[in-house]
Amino acid sequence: MTENTQTPSSPHSELPTAYTPADVEGKLYERWVERGYFTADPASEKPPYTIVIPPPNVTGSLHLGHAFQHTLMDALTRRKRMQGYESLWLPGMDHAGIATQNKVEQQLAEEGKSRHDLGREAFVERVWQWKEEYGGKILGQMRRLGDGVDWSRERFTMDEGLSKAVQTIFKKLYDDGLIYRAERIINWCPRCLTAISDIEVEYQEDAGELVSIQYGEGEDTLVVATTRAETMLGDTAIAVHPDDERYKHLVGKLIKLPLTDRSIPVVADTHVDPEFGTGCVKVTPAHDPNDFAIGQRHNLPNMTIMDERGVITVHGPFLGLDRYEARSAVVGALREQGRIVAEKRPYLHSVGHCSRCSTTVEPRLSLQWWVKVETLAKNAGDAVRDGRVAIHPVEMEKRYFDWVDNLNDWCISRQLWWGHRIPIWYGPAGEVVCVGPDDEAPTGEGWTQDTDVLDTWFSSGLWPFSTLGWPEKTPDLEKFYSTDVLLTGHDIIFFWVARMMMFGLYAMDGQAPFKTIALTGLVRDERGKKMSKSAGNVVDPLDWMDKYGSDAVRFTLAKGANPGTDVPIGEDWVQASSKFANKIWNATRFALMNGATIEGELPPAEQLSATDRWILSRLNKTIAQVDAYYEDFQFSKLSEALYHFAWDEVFDWYVELSKTTFFAGGEQAKVSARVLGEVLDVMLRLLHPVVPFVTETLWTTLTGRESLVIADWPKDSGFRDDAAEAEIGSIQTLTKEVRRFRKEQGLDDKQKVPARLDLTGTVLAAHEAAIRQVLRLQPEGESFSATATLPVAGATVALDLSGTIDVDAERKRLTKDLGAAEKEKQQAEAKLGNEAFLAKAPDNVVDKIKGRLAKAEADIARIQAQLAALPAA
Repeated sequence: MTENTQTPSSPHSELPTAYTPADVEGKLYERWVERGYFTADPASEKPPYTIVIPPPNVTGSLHLGHAFQHTLMDALTRRKRMQGYESLWLPGMDHAGIATQNKVEQQLAEEGKSRHDLGREAFVERVWQWKEEYGGKILGQMRRLGDGVDWSRERFTMDEGLSKAVQTIFKKLYDDGLIYRAERIINWCPRCLTAISDIEVEYQEDAGELVSIQYGEGEDTLVVATTRAETMLGDTAIAVHPDDERYKHLVGKLIKLPLTDRSIPVVADTHVDPEFGTGCVKVTPAHDPNDFAIGQRHNLPNMTIMDERGVITVHGPFLGLDRYEARSAVVGALREQGRIVAEKRPYLHSVGHCSRCSTTVEPRLSLQWWVKVETLAKNAGDAVRDGRVAIHPVEMEKRYFDWVDNLNDWCISRQLWWGHRIPIWYGPAGEVVCVGPDDEAPTGEGWTQDTDVLDTWFSSGLWPFSTLGWPEKTPDLEKFYSTDVLLTGHDIIFFWVARMMMFGLYAMDGQAPFKTIALTGLVRDERGKKMSKSAGNVVDPLDWMDKYGSDAVRFTLAKGANPGTDVPIGEDWVQASSKFANKIWNATRFALMNGATIEGELPPAEQLSATDRWILSRLNKTIAQVDAYYEDFQFSKLSEALYHFAWDEVFDWYVELSKTTFFAGGEQAKVSARVLGEVLDVMLRLLHPVVPFVTETLWTTLTGRESLVIADWPKDSGFRDDAAEAEIGSIQTLTKEVRRFRKEQGLDDKQKVPARLDLTGTVLAAHEAAIRQVLRLQPEGESFSATATLPVAGATVALDLSGTIDVDAERKRLTKDLGAAEKEKQQAEAKLGNEAFLAKAPDNVVDKIKGRLAKAEADIARIQAQLAALPAA
C-alpha cells in the first residue's frame, strides 16, 4: 500500500486543549484494522519484511515482558511498512499443553471431577471449549498496546494447518531415523504426571537436609552424603575416582547396602570428584541423570523405586510411603542402625520445581520419545557460523554455540491429553507404524495409538514456516519465508530459538527460519530486581495504560531497550513519558495555531533564516542517526535521540527562537511556518513506530492525510549547514550561561529582567529579539543600572538586578557559602599534606579527598565571581 496523498476530512478537525489517550487509542486502532493497513499481500511486488510473533500461551495475559517485546517488534514492522516493504507481523498463540490442561483440570476439580471421569475424548473437547471461552485474552490486550499485526493470518498451534505440519515433520524425522523411543532419565512432575522440558523446571534454594551414610561393614566401609536419602533404596553401585588411593582396594568388591538384602559393587568412574566430600558417590541410575550415565558405562541395573506420583514401590517397611515420608523414615531407620555419621539441617541447595504447579521435580527413568539432535544441532550452529543467520548482539553468539554444540537428545513426549498426539500406532504383534497426515491409520483389533502428546516446543519450533502454510507450497511461504527478524528474550535462546533453527533448516532445505536473531533482556523493576508475585513487584501494564496511555508505556520500554541487557522500569518513568506525549501535543497545537503547514515546496536555503537552516540540518542528521540505530536494534538510543530532538531542539529551541518571527508576521513568518510544518511532519513520522497513537492524531491534523501507518518513512535529504548550527550554538551557549547566572541569583527563568546586550561583531547580532524572548530580557529603560555584566560567546550581557533581588541578603548568603568552601579546601589540603596519612590511606580514599579539594576550589571561584557580579553596596 502506498502513501495516501488525498486530503479527506480529517478525523480530528481540531485538537482539544489536552491530550486524553483513552479518547483516541481504541478508535484509532480499530480504524487501522478495518482499513487493512496491517494486512500483507503475498502478490505485492514490494520486498517482504516478516516477523512472526513469539506465540504467547493461550492461558496468558499481557505482562510487561510481552509489552516490551511487542513494542519493539511493532516499531520494526511499522517502520519497514513506511519504508515501502510488504510488512507482515504474524500473530498467534501457543496451546501451552501443561498450563492449559491444568486450567481445565482445576475447573473440573471445582465440580468434584477429574479428567478420567470424562475420558480422553470428552476432556479434550472440554479444553477446546475452555479455549474458545477463556483463552486468548492476551489477543485483545495486544490491540490495547497497538500491535500492528495481520489479524487475518492469526494462527494457533493446534489449528488444522499447524497440526498437519506437526504430523508431516514427525513422520519425516521418524523416517530419517531422527526420532526414536528409549528409556532415559527425564524431569518428571508427580503432580502434573508428565515429563517436562528443562525450560519448565524452575530452580530455587530449598532448605533440605544433608545426611552422611555409612555403607558396608568392617574395613569394607564407605561414607556417602545425600540430600535424598530415600533414593538409596534404588542404589545399584558406589562410585569412586579410579585414581583415588583411599578406595582402590575396594573397586570391584561388593558392599552391603543398608536396610536391604542386597549388595552392590564399587565401581571406578572419572565422573567422581575425589576432592568433594568423601570422594564416594552413591549411584541410583533410575533416579539421577549423572547416575544413569555412570550406570550405562558400567552396565549397572536400573532400579525404579517410585511410581509416577512419587510413592515408594519397593522394600516392605517403606512400601506405599510418599517420597518425603520415606525420606524421614529411611533416615530414622539408618539412625537406629548407627549408620548416620553426620547430619546437616537446614541444608540450602538448588532444587528443581515444576513451573506450572511448583511441585518438586523428580528425575525419573522413563520410556519416552526422543529427537536425535546431533546433525540438526550442528546445522543450527553452522548457519550462524557461516553468516546465514546473525545473532544480535554478537556477544550472545557464545551462549548460542555453548548450547547447540553440546545439545543432548530432546525428549518430546508428554503424558498429557491436551496437545498434538504422537502419530504412532502399535499393532497386536508388536508392529510400530508412524502415520503422516495423508496416511490412513491402521485399523483392526489390537491396534492402538500412542497415548502421549508432543512437547509444546515441538509445534512452536515449526512456527516460522508452519504459520505460512508449510508443508503446502503457499504464496505466503514463497513470499514471506525466511522471516527477517526473530526478536525474543535471551532467556529462551536455548529452548525455542534452537528448536526453530533445527527444524527450519531441516524442513526448508537449509533455508534458515530468520535472517537475524535479535535478543533482548528481561524487564525488571526500577531497582533492577526480577519481577515476581512473591516479591510483590509485578506490574500489570494495562494499569499503566489506563493511567498514562499506551504510548507512554511503549516509549518507556523502548527507551530502556539496550540489546541483550535487562530493562528496569518504574512508574515514574512512565509518567515522564506521558509528559513527553503531552509536550508533543501542546507544541503541535502551538504550531498549528501559528500556521505550521506542509503545503507547498520548502523554500530554498537562501530564503531561510539561520534558525530555519539550523533545525533542518539537525532534522536530517536525526533521520540518519535514527536509521543507523534501527539497523543496529539500538531502540534505547533511537528513542533518546528522538526525545532530545523533539523536546530540546524543536520545542525548547526552535519554537522558542521562532516566536518573535511568528509574532511579527509577514513573509518570514510564512517561511518559518512552512519549515515548522516540515519539521513536525518528519518528526511525527520518525516517532510513529514507537508512539503510534499520539503521532497519528497530530499528523493527520497537521497534514489532512489519511494515516501515518501508510505514510512514507523520512529520508535524509543530505542537507547540512554547519555554519547555522554553529550560529545557533552560540545563542544556546549565551542563553545557558545567562540562565545559570540567574539561577545562582535565585531568579526564576520566567522572571523578566532589564538587560543591555552588546552583540556587535558576533553572529548573535541578528538574533537579539529572539535572545530577549528566550531569556525574558526587557529593554534597558531610562533608569537602567548595570549591576552584573556577563561576557559570553564574544558578546556582553549587562543585567539590572537592583529591583529583582535583595543584594545584602544575597551577599551574606554567598559570603557564608564562600567560608564553607574555603574551610573544605583547607581540610582537604591539610590531609593531602600529611605524609603519614598518605602513606597509610588506600588509593581510593586519597582520590576521594583530591576530588573534594577540586570541588572546593571550583566552588570558591564560582562564588567569588557571583559576589563580584553583585551591585555595589
